[in-house]
Amino acid sequence: MQPTLSRALRCLLGSKKRAAAVVAFWVLMAGLLAGVAPTLESVEDNASANLPPAASDSMKARDLIRAELPGQDAIPAIVVVRGGGDGAGAQAEEAVARISSALSGDARPEQVTGVISTATTPGAAAELVSEDRDTQLVIVPMTGSASDESFQDAVGEVRALAVDRAGPAEVAVTGPAGIATDTVKVFSSGDKVMLLATILLVLFILLAIYRSPLMALVPLLAVGVAMRVAETTGALLAEAGLITVSSQTASIMTVLLFGVGTDYALIITARYREALLDEPDRPRAMRVAVRRTAESVLASASTIVLAMFALLAAVSPALRGFGPYLALGVAVMALVAFTFLPALILLLGNGVFWPGGVDKAAARSRGAGVWHRVAALVARAPVRVASVVIALLVAMSAGLLGYQESFNTLSGFRTATESERGQRLVQEEFGPGESAPSTVVVRAGEDLRTTTAPADVTAALAGADDVSRVDERPRFSEDGRIAFHEVVLDHDPYSSEALDAVGPLAKTARAATEAAGVQDATVLVGGETAQTADIRSALDRDTLIIVILVLVIVTAVLVLLLRSLLAPLYLVATLILSFLATLGATTFFTLTVLGDEGLGNRVTAYIFVFLVALGVDYNIFIMSRFKQELRTSPPAQAIGAALTRTGGVVSSAGLILAATFAVLMTQPIRELFQFGFAMAFGILLDTFVIRPLLVPALVRLLGDHALWPSRPAALREPSAPTRPAGRAVPDAAPAPAAGRLLRAFTWIAVTEACTWAGLLIGMYFKYVPETTELGVRIFGALHGAAFVVYVLLTLLVALRLKWRLGRTTLLALLAAVPPFATVAFEIWARRTGRLPGPDAVGAAPDSPDTV
Repeated sequence: MQPTLSRALRCLLGSKKRAAAVVAFWVLMAGLLAGVAPTLESVEDNASANLPPAASDSMKARDLIRAELPGQDAIPAIVVVRGGGDGAGAQAEEAVARISSALSGDARPEQVTGVISTATTPGAAAELVSEDRDTQLVIVPMTGSASDESFQDAVGEVRALAVDRAGPAEVAVTGPAGIATDTVKVFSSGDKVMLLATILLVLFILLAIYRSPLMALVPLLAVGVAMRVAETTGALLAEAGLITVSSQTASIMTVLLFGVGTDYALIITARYREALLDEPDRPRAMRVAVRRTAESVLASASTIVLAMFALLAAVSPALRGFGPYLALGVAVMALVAFTFLPALILLLGNGVFWPGGVDKAAARSRGAGVWHRVAALVARAPVRVASVVIALLVAMSAGLLGYQESFNTLSGFRTATESERGQRLVQEEFGPGESAPSTVVVRAGEDLRTTTAPADVTAALAGADDVSRVDERPRFSEDGRIAFHEVVLDHDPYSSEALDAVGPLAKTARAATEAAGVQDATVLVGGETAQTADIRSALDRDTLIIVILVLVIVTAVLVLLLRSLLAPLYLVATLILSFLATLGATTFFTLTVLGDEGLGNRVTAYIFVFLVALGVDYNIFIMSRFKQELRTSPPAQAIGAALTRTGGVVSSAGLILAATFAVLMTQPIRELFQFGFAMAFGILLDTFVIRPLLVPALVRLLGDHALWPSRPAALREPSAPTRPAGRAVPDAAPAPAAGRLLRAFTWIAVTEACTWAGLLIGMYFKYVPETTELGVRIFGALHGAAFVVYVLLTLLVALRLKWRLGRTTLLALLAAVPPFATVAFEIWARRTGRLPGPDAVGAAPDSPDTV
C-alpha cells in the first residue's frame, strides 16, 4: 500500500502546480454540483422520520382507516376556542360560528377539506364542547404532506383566519397539523444561528491553536468545500429516492463535518509541522505528513462511516434514514482532508505560517510541557491513575439510576409554540387524551353488523382501564367486515402510561370479539399513541442491534489497524465506560438539574453511535503513534512519546469537536440540546481523561503484552547477566504458588465480570415474551458462587502478593462495572414499567397481543 500511496501523493502534491490543480478540481466540483442539485430543504423528509416501521400494526391500522373511511387520510388541525368573562360560553359559540364560516368559504386555504364544529355538525357537540361550555373545538381536516411548504403556509392561513374571526375569545391551532408545522418552524429557526455560531467558535479556537490567520482559515475552507459537495450530492440522492434527509439529520451533519474536518486538519498539519523539522522541502514534507497520518485518519473515517451504515440494520425510519447521509458527509470530508487541505496549504506557501514563521510552527510540534508531566505521572503510578479514572467513570454512571425516556414531541420544544398552548388548553378543558384519540380496528371474515361484536367491543373498551370514553357508534367499512372504534384515553397521548395502554386495548377488544362468537378476527390499534408505542418498541429493538454492530465494527477496525487481539478489547472497554459515564451525567444534568421529563427517545442510540465512533478516533491516534514509536523505543518510552507528541493536537481536536457539538445546545429542541450536551461532555471526557490517562495507564500495565499477540519490534531478549561468584541470585519472580494464585484470581475476576454481564443480558431478554426467568436465575446462581470465590481470592492475593495489590484493585474495579450496570438496568426497567413489580416476579409473562 505504501508505494501506491506514495505515487498518488507525488501525483497530487508533487509541486505547487499540482496542488493548484487539486484545489481547482474541488472548487469546480462544488460549483457544478451546486448548479444541478436541488436545495437540501426542498428534499427534506421530516414526516417519515417520526413514523414507526411500515410493517408495524399501527401503520396497518392507519392504512385500513385511510382505505375504508373516505377523507380519513387528511391531517387534522384542531382550533381551540375559549371564551372569557361572564358570557364565556356565548362568546366561544359566536367565535366558533365565525371561524367555521371563514374556513368553509371561498377564502379558505385549498388544503382545507371541511370543517367539523357545533356550527356545521350540531350532533357532535358532546365531543366538541367542554363541560362548562366555555371552550369549543373546531376540527379542520387538511390534505397534503406536513413536510411541504405549501401545507405549512396553509396552516399559517388557518391560524390567521382563526385569530381574525375569534374576536375577544382566546384561540390556538394545534392537532397533528399544527404540531407538524411548529416542529418544522422550530427546527428551521435555529439553523442559521447554529451555522454562524459553529463557524465563529471553530475559527476562534483555531486562531488560538495555530496563531496564524491563514492556517486557521484553511480547515474552515476545507469543511466548507466538503459540506457543499456532501449537501448537493445528498440532495441529488434524496431527490432520486435513494436516501432520506430530515432537518435533524441536516443539523447534525453541520456540526459533525466541522468537528471531524477540523480534527483531520489538526492531525495532518501537526505532522506537517513535525516533518518540517527534518525536511525543508515543503511538498516532500507534506507528503511525509499525509503518508504518516493516512492509516490513522483512514481508520477513523472508516469507523465513522461503517458505524453510520450500521444504522441501516434498524427498522425504525428515524434511525435507518439517519446513517447514509452522514456516512456520505464523513467520506467526502476524509477525501477533502487528504487532497484539498494539504494542496491548499502548499499553495499558500510561507504565508500560511504568518506571522510566527515556519520555525516557530515546527517547534510547537515537539509537544507542550504539560503533556510531558502527564506522561511522567502515568509512568510513575499507572495503577493509581487507572484505578482513580475507572472509579470516577463508575461514579458518573450513577446518573443512570434516574434514566427515563420521553416520547412527547411538544414537551421537547424549548420555545413557546401555538400548538403546545392549544394542546394544554385541550387537556385542561376536555381531558388529556382528547387531543389525539386512538382507533381500535376489528377486522373479521364476516359482516360484523349482523353480530353483537361491535356493541360488545364498545362496552368492553368503555370499561377498560385507562379509557376516558368510547364513541357509542363505531364506523364500518362498506362490506361491514371492519369496525372502527374511537377510544379516548385518560392519559397524555404521548406519556408512557398511554403507550403501555395500547396492548391491553387490543387484548380487550379481541376477547370481546371472541366472546361474541367471531373467530379469527384481527385487532389493530391506530392513532398517534399506537404509532408512538410502535416507535418505542422498534427503538428498543434497534438500539440493542446497533450497539452490537457498532462494537463489532469498532473492534474489527482496531484489530486491523493495530494487528492486535488484546488491545481492541481494553480499548473498546474504555469506550463502553465512557458511554455509560456520559449517559449517566447527561441523565442527571438534563432530568434532575434542568427538569426535562425524560431523554429524547432517540438520544441514547445517537449518543452511543457517535460517541463510540468518534471517541475511538483518539484511541486510534494515540495507539497508532504508540505503534510507530515502538519501532525505535521500548513500550514504556513509546507510550510516553506517543502521549507527548499527540497530546496537544488531539486535545485541540477534541476541544473543537466538543465545541461544535455544544453548538447544538443553542437549538430550541430537547433532543438536539441533550445530544449536544452529551457529545460535548463525552468527547471532553475521552480527550482529557480516558485518552491521556486511562489508555496509557493500561498500556503501561500490560507492558510487552499491550499489543498481544504482536511483540514490540524494538525489544530484544536481553543477554543473560553475569554475576560474581558467591553472590545470591535475587528473586526475580513470585513463587510458583503465588503465580498460580494470581492466575486463579485473574480467571475468577474474568468469570465474575462475565457472569454479571450475562446477568445483564438475561435481565434484558427476561422481558421478551418468548423467554422466562430461567436465564436470570442461572446467571444469578453462577454469579453468587463466583462472587464468593472472587472475594476470598482477592483477600488472599492482597496478603500474599502485596506488590500486586494495585493490579488487584484495578481488576476488582473492572469486575464491578457489569454489576453496576445490572443494578442501573433493573432500576430503569422498574421506573419505565418494563420490569413487573415485586408481586409479579416469578410469574410467567403473558403472550404478546397484536397491537
